[in-house]
Amino acid sequence: MKKKYLILIVVAPGVLLIDQLSKYFISTYFLPHQPVAILKNFFQINYIKNAGAAFGLLSNLSSPVRTPLFLGISILAILMILFFFSKLEAQQSFLSFSLSLVMGGALGNFVDRIRLGYVIDFLDLHWYDYYHWPAFNIADLAITIGVILLLLEVISSSKEGHK
Repeated sequence: MKKKYLILIVVAPGVLLIDQLSKYFISTYFLPHQPVAILKNFFQINYIKNAGAAFGLLSNLSSPVRTPLFLGISILAILMILFFFSKLEAQQSFLSFSLSLVMGGALGNFVDRIRLGYVIDFLDLHWYDYYHWPAFNIADLAITIGVILLLLEVISSSKEGHK
């Protein structure tokens, strides 16, 4: 088996499992919109049922429009990740890892949308009462880290190409 596929079948399901277990824990032991401070004035657990996209965007769309739209976008994203993954060379482990993180995160939020009709968010960062970042989850974190790693690889590759 090619190394890139081994990375995919370990990382993506690993992210999916951690994401789903964390959401199960939150939905079982926390009440919606009842924040629990972890680091005062900086980080709290806040169980949010996010019917929208990232940052709650488009959450005001009616469910018969919103649900198929987000499911369709998720399926398209997963297919695009698989397409790009298939084009990777066997030795491109860093890119394989990065895309696998994005895939695991996309699958985690996709499972929520299929199962619940919304995504469970709970990681809540804020700076006192001055700034509040929208709540997110492990899947979102994996997607963000994967995309940052992809961007770093692109920047690094473009600099090497100019030498």
